[in-house]
Amino acid sequence: MTLAVEALLTPEILKPARYLGNELGSIHKPWDAAAVRWVLTYPEVYEVGASNLGHIILYNILNAQPRQLCDRAYLPAPDLATKLRSTQTPLFAVESRRALIDFDVLGFSLSYELGATNILEMLTLAGIPLTWSARQQAVNGAYPLIFAGGQTATSNPEPYADFFDFIALGDGEELLPEIGLILEEGKTANLSREAFLLDLAQVPGVYVPQFYTAAPDGSVLPNRSDVPARLLRRVADPMPAYSVGLVPYVETVHDRLTVEIRRGCTRGCRFCQPGMLTRPARDVEPAAVVEAIEQGMRATGYNEFSLLSLSCSDYLALPAVGMEIKNRLKDENISLLLPSQRVDRFDENIANILGGTRQSGLTFAPEAGTQRLRDIINKGLTNEELLRGVKTAWEQGWEKVKLYFMIGLPGETDVDVVGIAETVSWLQRSCSAKDRKRLQFNITISNFTPKPHTPFQWHSVSTAEFARKQRLLKEEFRRIRGLKVNFTDVRISAMEDFVGRGDRRLAPVIQRAWELGAGMDAWWESLDRAYAAWTQAIAESGLDWKYRQVENGEWNVFGHEHIGERSGEANRLPSAHSNIEASDRPQPSLEAPLPWDHLDTGIDKQWLQEDLQRALQAATVPDCSFEGCSYCGVCGTDFGHNVVVTPPTIPAFAGHFVPNQQRVQRLRVWLGKQGDMALISHLDLIRLFDRVVRRAALPIAFTGGFHPGPRIIPASALPLGVTSAGEIVDFELTETMETATFWSKLEAQLPADIPIYRVEAVAVNAPAATQLLEQAEYVITVGVADAEAEPALPLPTLYEWQQWVTAVQASESIWFEHTTKAGKLQTVNLRDRLAALTIDSLANDGTSALRYVGSCRNDGTLLRPDHVVYMLEQLANRELQLLQVHRDRLILATPET
Repeated sequence: MTLAVEALLTPEILKPARYLGNELGSIHKPWDAAAVRWVLTYPEVYEVGASNLGHIILYNILNAQPRQLCDRAYLPAPDLATKLRSTQTPLFAVESRRALIDFDVLGFSLSYELGATNILEMLTLAGIPLTWSARQQAVNGAYPLIFAGGQTATSNPEPYADFFDFIALGDGEELLPEIGLILEEGKTANLSREAFLLDLAQVPGVYVPQFYTAAPDGSVLPNRSDVPARLLRRVADPMPAYSVGLVPYVETVHDRLTVEIRRGCTRGCRFCQPGMLTRPARDVEPAAVVEAIEQGMRATGYNEFSLLSLSCSDYLALPAVGMEIKNRLKDENISLLLPSQRVDRFDENIANILGGTRQSGLTFAPEAGTQRLRDIINKGLTNEELLRGVKTAWEQGWEKVKLYFMIGLPGETDVDVVGIAETVSWLQRSCSAKDRKRLQFNITISNFTPKPHTPFQWHSVSTAEFARKQRLLKEEFRRIRGLKVNFTDVRISAMEDFVGRGDRRLAPVIQRAWELGAGMDAWWESLDRAYAAWTQAIAESGLDWKYRQVENGEWNVFGHEHIGERSGEANRLPSAHSNIEASDRPQPSLEAPLPWDHLDTGIDKQWLQEDLQRALQAATVPDCSFEGCSYCGVCGTDFGHNVVVTPPTIPAFAGHFVPNQQRVQRLRVWLGKQGDMALISHLDLIRLFDRVVRRAALPIAFTGGFHPGPRIIPASALPLGVTSAGEIVDFELTETMETATFWSKLEAQLPADIPIYRVEAVAVNAPAATQLLEQAEYVITVGVADAEAEPALPLPTLYEWQQWVTAVQASESIWFEHTTKAGKLQTVNLRDRLAALTIDSLANDGTSALRYVGSCRNDGTLLRPDHVVYMLEQLANRELQLLQVHRDRLILATPET
């Protein structure tokens, strides 16, 4: 049964368009025609989840399967969560508006260690028991199968094992459709929940935690003979065609088309879990990338696209692909963005595809401040390469560059920490000239957190040392001008480390932390509350000793005995806490079982141990995509091999976008804003018009300046939640079009709830509608707010409403005090701004529909609906309530007046 979601999504909810489920690219399949019904959810707010590429790809793939339906859900913001609880409305999927409990399977993306608290919040809002055992024992009906996927779930699912019926390990593009077929067959056969899961456990890449038990030594073993002892990580090739999907109405964190060009990384950075968990590296054919981007930009109307990879610069076809797209879309003001890329591969070709009128940001990640430490972590970057890449960016016009560094890396000394500041200062000095500003840097200093499945998984860090090193760096940075520096809070790092390398004992801790208020833990505004909740939950669990090991850096295989035995005193790495004797610290063996050893990621554990020893000697390992095999164990039948495409010839650079500012024609459009579109803000509406014009391929003129924009000029902003039948927008074109042609092209790309009523050609040099705007006509529904007061007051009659309206009309002045944008108090006569006020109708509940015409000029001379209510209240001596607002028309002055 669908829920009355529209009653919840009122203008009081911040950004209600998050939950409408009617974006371009959303897929609405018939509920009754589906054999298996999925909900995929990203347990973060909509702006994060709806722009996640993996979320979009899997949503599109599942909906492409016959008899499978896939809907979406997101973590509701606190205002909607409160409303769901107060109205006892279960959390819903955005497209079908059905409760999550109605679906067959509910999947969560677990992409970082602290994300499980958000998942527990969503399950509770959905009315679903938190653990698989509670769902299995429930007597009040069947619940959806709950599963998790994503990097954290693949890396170490054990801390979360109690919450999920199954875990999807690795890439989901092929795995999820296989799961769907198993579920369809199981439903047909009317299998029990346990039988369902047993069938799923036979699928490579599916881990069913209840069929496994954690042994006292830390290993995880099957508790029945009919499930595999080791679980295989699934590998799939990138599918760029499925990247074209949702175009949200609200601005998201990645508000652009994103296309994956390379999956996997073989650089072998020893700190990098994604690089180890996504091997082998697989390039996408350049032609497929170009086709996906060109079709995607036309279909979505975005003005930006991003090419995605763990290391975009290692996609050797990047300059050719980027230049081809840049040239094809040269006249459409399109920008390319790249995530953090290899500074050693940055050159003039890449600079050309990134540059233009909206020059995108540039981010490099040297990670360490000295060559010795970069060799220890196998970064594969020399000082000369770092300088060459940064200097190329400066010479190509960039005035600011982002740099990422880490502190707390194995083998780090204070010299390495200070080396970060020295490196930044050196780069800045090398990129300066008399006729140019000195290059500025945005620096992010993160705290190294050891991750499973990496050579550094046996290392430990100290939050006390993090704090000391941050203070040291802050002192050094004070001597350098032109820097903006951000430090990651050490508390986040400690919590991530504690959970990320934990075992099944942590499930009750995670649940208790959520009960104590943890949630959205990576958001800085939530950090104090989350940290207090986590530390209390850890203390209550009796695991605080383990947390203190993490916090103090005591769980450390880089102690004196280990270094002496394995690498010699000359290669000894500094102890995390010099005041703690090595003999007093726990020294876990490299051979001891780890909570994630039952997962077969392809990386051989013995190879990780050997690479750890190479790190102690600062020995580097070459990138096996381009040099010899490093024998990590991945390549073979189960995981495939590296795929590196031969780069095509780089096309000649056709030049950057030059905005066409020629205004040949102005078309004035009268349109409405109805239904769900009333919940789209004015800024989001302007963004929508920009994308609609691109999708319709209309010859829009652009403004000039450093940030040219399309010449789309609305007459007046419409408040959130207000419907309208009389909005006016001017569109200025570089070519003359028949109004009927323009109308049909624009209408074909607009949502149905934004109807077009009229299109007229207007002289280009005539005043814009926003300059001619004089008045607006509204229909407002007003009720009495004191109808339920004690003693009860009678509902107003039509006669009383008419008396109040007549009294307002007869008044010469009704004064109102408000604060200007400049912060000054101003008193205005609202009666001067009212041209007409009449009663349209009276309902049985005493509410009245009133029609008024009032001032609506863009100089601030406005008569808002709440102003009319205020005037009526002053003369009726009753508290009134504005219930509904509709703008019927905007009234323009003729140019002659």
